[in-house]
Amino acid sequence: VQLQASGGGLVQAGDSLRVSCAASGRTFSTDGLAWFRQAPGKEREFVAGISWSGTSTVYADSGKGRFTVSKENAKNTMYLQMNSLKPEDTAVYYCAAGRYIGSSRSNAYDYWGQGTQVTVSS
Repeated sequence: VQLQASGGGLVQAGDSLRVSCAASGRTFSTDGLAWFRQAPGKEREFVAGISWSGTSTVYADSGKGRFTVSKENAKNTMYLQMNSLKPEDTAVYYCAAGRYIGSSRSNAYDYWGQGTQVTVSS
């Protein structure tokens, strides 16, 4: 599975931003996609997950009510719509793929994209 993340940038607190992850080469054991993020000096943390079909979603508490994960099956692209952004959302955002749907453990995912930087200024 190949994953290509894009769409990051510099925004102000309260703004919205959508990051994308183009996926290709799905294997028979790949059922879940996810977004993780990693801020400087911190561990990588789960943000949201979605089934490959796009019908099931899971969110970490940090993004509930502000973030929406979705998948456009025709383009095999996963999105993370982020609203009401806060400075603490600043991180490199990674997309990942693996056999489990909605796992918050990074070692549950076999494939990773290169990451896209999201910076939220106060």
